Amino acid sequence: MGVKVSVLAVDAGNSKTDVALIGEDGTVLSTARGGGFQPPVVGVAAALDVVAGLVDRALAGVGREVDGVEHVSACLANVDLPVEEAELTEAVVGRGWGRTAEVRNDTFAILRAGVDEPRGVAVVCGAGINCVGMLPDGRTARFPAIGKISGDWGGGSGLADEALWFAARAEDGRGGPTELARALPAHFGLDSMYALIEALHLGRIAFERRHELAPVLFATARGGDPVAVSLVERLADEVVAMASVALGRLDLLDVAAPVLLGGGVMAARHPQLDAMISERFAARAPKAVVRVVTEPPVLGAALLGLDRTGAPAEVHRRLRAQYS
Repeated sequence: MGVKVSVLAVDAGNSKTDVALIGEDGTVLSTARGGGFQPPVVGVAAALDVVAGLVDRALAGVGREVDGVEHVSACLANVDLPVEEAELTEAVVGRGWGRTAEVRNDTFAILRAGVDEPRGVAVVCGAGINCVGMLPDGRTARFPAIGKISGDWGGGSGLADEALWFAARAEDGRGGPTELARALPAHFGLDSMYALIEALHLGRIAFERRHELAPVLFATARGGDPVAVSLVERLADEVVAMASVALGRLDLLDVAAPVLLGGGVMAARHPQLDAMISERFAARAPKAVVRVVTEPPVLGAALLGLDRTGAPAEVHRRLRAQYS
């Protein structure tokens, strides 16, 4: 008789995908890592093909015959709306990887990785910004998180765009002065915003490299530049606003509830941003228990799968211990 897999966990972000096979007792049987999940760029089928290759690698890595997978728990980037989750769930079911399947936005994986039960709120600030919340009874809170059209502001790309806007206007006289006008082009070895604008527009500097400007913004803010400081303050406002609204929707504002902060911008632990966020939580959601999540998101996807299969608490604990 082959080994039984309780959960096939998938955490697929823009830049990388992690797969883990979890046994009935919570043991991690095998893992695999590969490229990012980008259905808006390559299409759903091609994006799932990337995952399929990793699933095959993970299954081969078990070292024994696998006697079926009970449940697929996939937390995927670029799957922002419930209707998209339903469509991707259908597509994953069609792959035949497991007897049942559920697809969620990848922010849920970050949240579940950082809490002992599915209860709390997570705000992720990476390239963009997103926030979700959940309760053990299945209720959730979320935002469309599509960008400006859904009211979002922030994330590394958004911060870079704002910094470029203020710096360009400072150099040509339409706006007030800011050290960003010197610091942003200097990061690329250029001597003016005009040169940086030209290089970005003509593709001499790849569009994707704009994310490098977020750390420059934070460094400039630490130096006291008023424009840079105002952008960091605005990001802190957004993080706390999203978390507070999600807490309120789940009736968690008046109790000690976890608030997990994740993503590259948060993981960088910018002291100024951290302090501003703490001050705002103290005023708006003083009972929130705030921390930066360090657990890998694939753990969250696996725990969500164990929640779904009804695995006992000791199985959850055994799984978490392997990622500690």
